[in-house]
Amino acid sequence: RFIACPQLARTVQRCLQGGASPGPQPVLLECAPGPGILTRTLLNAGVKVVALESNSAFLPNLQSLENSLDGQLKVIYGDFFRLDPLVTGTVKPPAMCSDKLFETMGVAAVPWRADVPVKVFGILPQRKERNTLWRLLFALYECSSIYRYGRVELNIFISEKEYKVLTAKPGEARAYQALTVLWQVGCEIELLHMEPWSSFVTNLKNGGLAVPKSMWLQNDHLCLVRLTPQQNLFTGGLKPTNSATFIFMVKQCLAKPRSRLTDRLNSWSLDNGGKLLRALEIPKNAETRNLYPEDYRRLFEALQNSNMFTETWFHDEVLESIRNIN
Repeated sequence: RFIACPQLARTVQRCLQGGASPGPQPVLLECAPGPGILTRTLLNAGVKVVALESNSAFLPNLQSLENSLDGQLKVIYGDFFRLDPLVTGTVKPPAMCSDKLFETMGVAAVPWRADVPVKVFGILPQRKERNTLWRLLFALYECSSIYRYGRVELNIFISEKEYKVLTAKPGEARAYQALTVLWQVGCEIELLHMEPWSSFVTNLKNGGLAVPKSMWLQNDHLCLVRLTPQQNLFTGGLKPTNSATFIFMVKQCLAKPRSRLTDRLNSWSLDNGGKLLRALEIPKNAETRNLYPEDYRRLFEALQNSNMFTETWFHDEVLESIRNIN
């Protein structure tokens, strides 16, 4: 839960006021507003806000604020990070389905290349931060859940450790991972603000800060990061229908980041791997950790054209990988 920070308030207002295009403005969806400190910042910027709160204890104050305004705020009981749960049967609140949420907000689906229809503000749950990033990533590439409605923009606080993973460069030890490549291919990533952990309600019973430990990456702040899906994400050989294969390919390549790419291609029984790398101008001795995100996309599209990924055994491994992540 967020406490307060005047500098953050100014950052949020600049974020909302800058880059506004003519025509309908995107809906602002705030996740877990709690006591409503950030909510008031958003409202003071003169925009309409939909507040999605999962803790019933905060609802009365938020609803009172809603009633005091002339339609500028709408409060909904629900949990953004429990949208579209992988369960059968009735979905029990605060979990909910994205189609119900977007219907309540009055937001219709738009084409992928259209303007951003919804801007989300929130804090990633720290206990499930990595898992949540993976689930959002799958939804992004498959155009499922919130991304069925278009290029939904996320403005979310994530730990400094995970921010460094998302923005890592090729060759950076440990930080450069499959998550790095996939988010950089899928989204424009922009750091909006860094806030010390002390500005958030993360206290332990002994009075200390409940800051997630990191042995190898700095983690002194929460970072407000804007993740805007790339408008041209699906203009090449990458499609929502084959995106799971792309994700699996990247995960396999970076499972052993010091391995040579040619060895990985050989393990997939690709006889002309060397010829393929020459055509892509990738050195034959390149390690998987040294490829840029755009190189992985070019490699995937070239493999698609070679019909290599039609092998049944490969699709079986893709499905198993998806089940494990979910």
